[in-house]
Amino acid sequence: MTGVSGPAVTGRATVISTVANLKRINPKGPDHVESHAVTEPNIVPDDVDLAASLPYFYRDESRYVPTEITRGGWGPSISGHVVGGLLGWAVERAVDDVQLQPARLTVDLPRPTALEPVEVHTRVHHDRRRLRLVEAVLIQCGEPVARGSALFLRRGPEPDGRVWSQPVQMPPLPIEQEGAHPALFMRTYGWGSEIQNPDPEWAHTSGPKYTWLHETRPLIDGEPLSAFTRAAMAADITASIANWGTNALQFINVDYTLTLSRLPEGIHLGLASLTHHSHEGVATGSAVLVDHVGPVGTCVSVAIAQPGFRPPSAG
Repeated sequence: MTGVSGPAVTGRATVISTVANLKRINPKGPDHVESHAVTEPNIVPDDVDLAASLPYFYRDESRYVPTEITRGGWGPSISGHVVGGLLGWAVERAVDDVQLQPARLTVDLPRPTALEPVEVHTRVHHDRRRLRLVEAVLIQCGEPVARGSALFLRRGPEPDGRVWSQPVQMPPLPIEQEGAHPALFMRTYGWGSEIQNPDPEWAHTSGPKYTWLHETRPLIDGEPLSAFTRAAMAADITASIANWGTNALQFINVDYTLTLSRLPEGIHLGLASLTHHSHEGVATGSAVLVDHVGPVGTCVSVAIAQPGFRPPSAG
């Protein structure tokens, strides 16, 4: 193991703060924490350009130091989509063959990842002509806190013929507001909250959920987001849109899997919820991942019942 350094919806686009941005950039100082649940109205700090460009991690030799914006919605820990992004970034660095397509990433989240420096170790388990299997582990205080397993497959000719698949109709890609904004969610439809769902066409029901995402921040200082890392971060949101019900979000993500038939194009990614099944506090959910061209893959989340994730009041 080695270390690594639906129906169309119209209306005004609304920028909504990221799930990870529950600890605001606070003028009272970095140690003053204001906790918020789920998404919140986009409260723009004085220096919005600085907020939008603040990375999730800074390098410190062989460690990666999280900034305040990595905090997630389940207490003082790093958000799952940031953990998944770091694992996706690490496994991608272990593959130097551009013809190997990242086809699957499974992220295990067995325990909270603390808001402390992390080390990332990678290991290639299988390296064959048509596939490579890579594992990455996040280490804190000498103990593993999260693990990612990725499968890379060699691209080749597409077979003839047609294969049926469930069609997906996303709401239109929203038009971004001018200027930078520290947000992941561009627009979410059907979550049943006026803050997240300003369009009257979407009732407060447990119907399908859709979201458009645009990650504006770098994962690691000085490095642009790759298409695969962007997809790895977006896939974690499957737990939210697949498991959100009439009583808000009652399940916490334990792991998620991203599958890709191709790398997404562009900076905007969308998710459309497909399924949710739960029994005695154990839930599975799935969603389709799309870019501006169309579907690129499928995401699956496994979650366990957990209270305490609530939308804020409109005030």
